Amino acid sequence: MQVLTMTSRPIVNSDPGILGGTLVFVGTRVPVKTLYDYLDGGASLDEFLNDFPSVTRDQAIAALELGRKLTAARATPA
Repeated sequence: MQVLTMTSRPIVNSDPGILGGTLVFVGTRVPVKTLYDYLDGGASLDEFLNDFPSVTRDQAIAALELGRKLTAARATPA
């Protein structure tokens, strides 16, 4: 099992026993990709949170921040 954290709080994890190892929000069976799909489709964060009440606002924001940091770390200067 792989758990990604920010400031020692678990945010997302990947476990072969949960949705075949899909990256999900800790304590849920909600794939992190679902959040990105909602936002990409024009939905708001509030709409996502209303549809997936097992995900907290803090988890969603932390996952977005984690994604931003991972992207920035892999970016190459122009």
